[in-house]
Amino acid sequence: MSDFTHGFWPIYISVITVVSIIGTWVFLRSQTTRKLAPGEKPELMEHTWDGDLRDLNNPLPRWWLGLFYGTLVFAVAYLLLWPGLGNFAGVLGWTSSGAYEAEVKAAEARFQPVYARFMKQDIASVAADPEARAIGRNLFLTYCSQCHGSDATGARGFPNLTDHDWLYGGDPDTIVATLTGGRSGIMPALGEMLGPQGTKEVANHVLSLSGRKHDAALAAAGKVKFAENCAACHMPDGTGMQALGAPNLTDKVWLYGGSEATIIETITKGRNGVMPAMTQTLGTTSNKEAKLHLLAAYVYGLSQQQ
Repeated sequence: MSDFTHGFWPIYISVITVVSIIGTWVFLRSQTTRKLAPGEKPELMEHTWDGDLRDLNNPLPRWWLGLFYGTLVFAVAYLLLWPGLGNFAGVLGWTSSGAYEAEVKAAEARFQPVYARFMKQDIASVAADPEARAIGRNLFLTYCSQCHGSDATGARGFPNLTDHDWLYGGDPDTIVATLTGGRSGIMPALGEMLGPQGTKEVANHVLSLSGRKHDAALAAAGKVKFAENCAACHMPDGTGMQALGAPNLTDKVWLYGGSEATIIETITKGRNGVMPAMTQTLGTTSNKEAKLHLLAAYVYGLSQQQ
């Protein structure tokens, strides 16, 4: 990759660009300075189409040449004013990053009064405000929908935010903590420790916790192994532990799927889920805290509508 960032390439591009412009101008001049003398007839080229359509070597029309020269003038002016000629930044000093930062600052200044008003309210109050929900939804669609879906109902491995099943808790403070610092949920692989038979037994016990179809004999054997290897996080009754993000196994909400095959896969290979910290995703804008506040209020409000 370093080969493409070497100082040679800007020089190479600049030389090719300048030579191309000069070469094009010289070529046009060499081909268009000739004019027909009074009474002189244009040269007849040795081409004939359709029997009688002949090609005459007439000088190019002046308006047509003007367009060609105009493109050369435009190219020179553009390369002098804006970036495009190697490392030369242009007389105007324009950069795409600078233009983006200016747009961000303008948007931040425009929305700052709105953000300031909502920052004075608690999350529950903000969640009930239609204008705040509209802003929060836009933020959600920008930063969260890629994983949780545009309707926030989630997908395999990504939690549904519209129900009342929360891995770490659904109160405003916990949602803010999740958005601010992110989450890292790790389910260790137990397949090697339990073996194929033990894994199947634990899987059937897990199925029994939520009342799903299971093998009673396997579930009874798996209950002991569950207590020894799983209860520390999921609790002896399988209701989970929000402090660790350990799911409740007694309901019918499954993050990766609740079939026997999927549960066996989870126990055997483990799971590793990561929720990125929004403080990094939102960047360093001046209204970052307000955006977090509105985003948390929107997420909180999703489950309050049920």
